[in-house]
Parts: sequence; structure tokens; C-alpha cells
Amino acid sequence: MKKWILKAIVQKTISFLPFKHHINFLFQKYVTKGVYLSDEYFEDRLIHACNHLKGYKKLSVNSVPEKTLELGTGWYPVVPFMLYLCGSKEIHSIDIASLTNKERLITTLKKFELYFNDPNKKKLFNDFPLNTERITSFFELLKNSEQFTESEILRTLFLKLTIVDASKTNYNEGYFDLVHSNNTFEHIYPNVLKNILTEFVCITKKNGGVMSHFIDMSDHFAHFDKSITIYNFLQFSPGQWKWIDNSIQPLNRLRLPDYLTMYNELNIPASLIENRPGNINEINSLKIDNSFKKYSNQELAVSHSYIYSIL
Repeated sequence: MKKWILKAIVQKTISFLPFKHHINFLFQKYVTKGVYLSDEYFEDRLIHACNHLKGYKKLSVNSVPEKTLELGTGWYPVVPFMLYLCGSKEIHSIDIASLTNKERLITTLKKFELYFNDPNKKKLFNDFPLNTERITSFFELLKNSEQFTESEILRTLFLKLTIVDASKTNYNEGYFDLVHSNNTFEHIYPNVLKNILTEFVCITKKNGGVMSHFIDMSDHFAHFDKSITIYNFLQFSPGQWKWIDNSIQPLNRLRLPDYLTMYNELNIPASLIENRPGNINEINSLKIDNSFKKYSNQELAVSHSYIYSIL
């Protein structure tokens, strides 16, 4: 049996259990080894932070947003930490479950220190508008981090983590300069995502506020099982996928045209789109389910996208 099928069975089972997110963390930690702050994950998040800031600068009059909101905190808040280092004054991150803690915050701090102290890795920060005073306070915090509580660490970094329904955040209208997400939209089903986008339009500043969302449209089981392609899940009918999918790490399987249609229906401008075209040969090698026949092979092949919107 393929590794991805075993993982799907385990996660499907876990999804019916109480404390499913905690159990899934243990499964990922001890079995799939997917919860460690690897160099690959850290550098990927640095790229996202850089692209969110570049997109913001292209579309807005300012170079660094003062008030920011991230959808999907996850285990390691790399992007919010990076926004702090670049000078953002109020940084928020929301999620549906509490996944981070003091230990993971300190792990993230230490990973930054490791990269700043390595001449080769420090080059990854060259494109960021770093704030010298923030860098100093950041590493002063790290020196004494074990003495601080989780709340004190977050407060020092101007970061507020909130567990909330993203479609009902209670933030003031037009509050944020930048609303962003990384690898999150693909985990949200369309009817829920529409409500979240409607809320985000409301709480993003008008006449200069920016939304920046990175969407990973690949089959995430392929990240764990290299024997399948990132398009493997396009072979299954909606009925078949319902049995495979789970509520811990759901995948909506939407393609780029679906997201753009959603934006259009909600009158959200897709001001700038940056795509990874993917691998058309891998698409051609698979028997794609009839439910995806409305897309061209080129549309199906697009695997990742940034969608930037100026409001």
C-alpha cells in the first residue's frame, strides 16, 4: 500500500477523535516527521514574507504595512516574525486551532538567529527592508526568552494570536494595511472561503490596503509520498475524494480559474497574479476525472499562485 494512502487512512481516523489537532501533531511529529521547523519550511516562509511585502509595495504607496493580519498561524509564525523585523507596528495572526506555544516560538527565534549568524544563509534577508532597531530587540528577546511567558514574547514582537472564525473576526472595518495567507486557501471549502474573503474585504483598508494570498493547489499527500505527482488527487471523482479527504488537513482541489471566479463574484480585484505553471507532462500522463474536464490541461497544471488585490 502506498504511503499516501496509509497517511490518508490515519488522518481520516484521527479527524473523528476528540483533540484531533493535538493527536495529529503527535502523528506528524513521530511518524511523518512533518512538524519540525526544517530549513526547507523556514526558507519557504521567508520567500512568502518577501513576496507579500513586494506585492504590498507594488500596489500600495508605502513599503511596509503598519497593521497586518495573517490567516493560518500554524506551528511556527515565521512570516509574522519577519514582518516585525521589517517594522510593522501591529501584527495579528488568526487560526481555527491553537497550534503554536512558547517552545515553538523560541524555536522560531533560534532559527532566525541561526540564519542571521550564517553568512551564506543571511543572504536570504537581502531583499527585506529590515529595521535595525527591531533586529537588536529581536535578539535581545532571544537571549532572555526562557524567562518570559508566551504572552510576553508575543507582546514584545507586537504579535497577537487569536483563535477565531475568520469569517467573523470582529476587527474594525478598514483596519488592516495588509491581509495575507500562505498555503491556507486550499484547505478551505468554497462556501466558507467566500465568507472569509467577504470579511477580509471589510477589514482591509480601502484606497491602499492590500490582500496577498499564496495558494498551493498541489496534492499535499505528494509532499509526503514522492511516488505520486502533485496532481494525483485530480484522478478522483468528488464522491471518491470525499472518502479520502479529512477535516484535519482538507483539500478543496480548486483550480486557479475557480479562485478567480470567486474573486469576480465578490467584486474583489485580482490586481496582480503570479503563477507557477506546473508540469503539463504530468497532467497528460494521468487519467483526469471527468469533474475536471472543464479546465484546459494548462489550467490544471498551474500548481501555485499568488493573488494580490489592492482595495
